[in-house]
Amino acid sequence: MDSGFGSFSSGPGAGFDFMFTLVPVLIGIVFVIIIISLIGSGVRYAKNASSPKNTHYARIVSKRMDVKNTSHSHGNDNMMHSTSSRTYYYITLEFDNGHRQEYLDVKNLYGLVAEGDEGYAAVQGDWIVAFERNVNQGQSSFR
Repeated sequence: MDSGFGSFSSGPGAGFDFMFTLVPVLIGIVFVIIIISLIGSGVRYAKNASSPKNTHYARIVSKRMDVKNTSHSHGNDNMMHSTSSRTYYYITLEFDNGHRQEYLDVKNLYGLVAEGDEGYAAVQGDWIVAFERNVNQGQSSFR
């Protein structure tokens, strides 16, 4: 019997038709989000890698770390479970003009420097790639 709504059916198979349409669309959306995220990460890496290295006199005003955790379940019964984490280290520099900026530590400097250290910092895009501590910190150019 035609109910006047075109090909809309309300029989016993209608729910399956809806699910066979909805599930592939949701999987496609998740796939697109992952691809866009990967492309964005690649573009950000390429931008930083191609940026020129600049060296400035600066003071380290803070350090922080950011731990990202991921969790995965394997198999149908979720008995296999694995987690992984990655720690990102950031160093904030204050320059002679008072400007502060946070940089991602890509050269493992985090454990080698302390807050209050002054010296020449080499930065490349959003990365800090080197820091040479000033051994004469009594002659500070900061306030």
